[in-house]
Amino acid sequence: MELLINGERHTVKADADATLLQVLRDELDLTGTKYGCGEGQCGACTVLSGNTAVRACQTPLGAVQGKAITTIEGLAKDGKLHPVQQAYLEADVFQCGYCAPGMLMSTVALLRANPNPSEAEIIRFMNGNVCRCGTYPRILTAIKEAAKA
Repeated sequence: MELLINGERHTVKADADATLLQVLRDELDLTGTKYGCGEGQCGACTVLSGNTAVRACQTPLGAVQGKAITTIEGLAKDGKLHPVQQAYLEADVFQCGYCAPGMLMSTVALLRANPNPSEAEIIRFMNGNVCRCGTYPRILTAIKEAAKA
């Protein structure tokens, strides 16, 4: 099966029902995408399929074949952080960092769909991403700042 991940084509030897997360981490060594709950509820495994945030732990390969997949490793370009990554750093969001890849990818999806979201829209969209460290106020600040960028 051929996948387009972070702008590069990859041929993988996995069944169509294998999860995207398994292939990203185990076959392609793209370990920035985290395994959290395995049930699509925590958001740690969020990646982009086109501009849509998807839970890689619940997404079968067959569902993303032929679609552009972006992982956390694909956000920065030419050594420069993506504006969302920069905003998260400036807002001092990261503590343990485990949720960070999923939070960042969800934020990118949100801002692509709605470049100027209200606070209520941000909260509603990000509701499926869990931060065990509780940095939600800083996450909200970062998303608002990224929207300005």
